[in-house]
Amino acid sequence: MTISTMGKRNLAFLLSPLAGNISLSEAVIPAGTGKVEAGTVLGELTAAPGSFAPSPYAEVAGIEGAETAKAVLGYAVDATDVDVRVTIVDRLAEVKLPMLTFEASVDDETKIAAKVAQLDAVNIRAR
Repeated sequence: MTISTMGKRNLAFLLSPLAGNISLSEAVIPAGTGKVEAGTVLGELTAAPGSFAPSPYAEVAGIEGAETAKAVLGYAVDATDVDVRVTIVDRLAEVKLPMLTFEASVDDETKIAAKVAQLDAVNIRAR
């Protein structure tokens, strides 16, 4: 018998969006980013407004700007070879902190708290 493990479900991290779709926007995950899970904390790329990547703890060459968390990815995507249009939660929402995924460099409670504060600054409250 084969045992499978389910990944994170799309939008399962979303606790309470504002009425309608005001909490959601469209964005782009650029080619080369790879597979990104739903619920991943994202930062916007300075060189390509409207493009987002998983938000590292500190600035990384090639994805400058992404170090500031500004959104959460709504649906899992594979941006290994091509740019992918995605739905993000970028304002006026509550999200479930235990269901968020952070970039690998965000690896302790202090760094997670910093990302949560950055999300709070754009009116995304992690609970």
